[in-house]
Amino acid sequence: MFNKYEVGALILRIFLGLTFFIHGLVKFQGGIGNTAGFFENIGLPGFSAYVVAIIELVGGLALIVGLGTRVVSILFAIIMVVAIFTVKLPAGFLGTPEMAGYELDLALLVISIYLAIAKSSLFSVDNVLYRSK
Repeated sequence: MFNKYEVGALILRIFLGLTFFIHGLVKFQGGIGNTAGFFENIGLPGFSAYVVAIIELVGGLALIVGLGTRVVSILFAIIMVVAIFTVKLPAGFLGTPEMAGYELDLALLVISIYLAIAKSSLFSVDNVLYRSK
């Protein structure tokens, strides 16, 4: 029988992984050069767009299968903190007609932190690789 907390963590892990995977994919499909230009406009180095997009894409897939959940979740949390403080904070929690607020970013940050500190091994590759004897 499955522990209800593990099932909850599984749902959050898959949701977070899928969300970041899609965001990473869109960065490449929309032209990663455009994303790099946006990063430069907000004061971040352009190459960081490539780093973020790769973390989102590969990390999203890793979370979906449950590989490196804690490390990937910490990386996602860092990305969300930077996104909130460099782009979204001026728009407020709910945003403005011109810009989305940081409510979704904050929710993704909280899920990332939860997965970084909680045991999330149900149906995960980590559970198979690092199973206690």
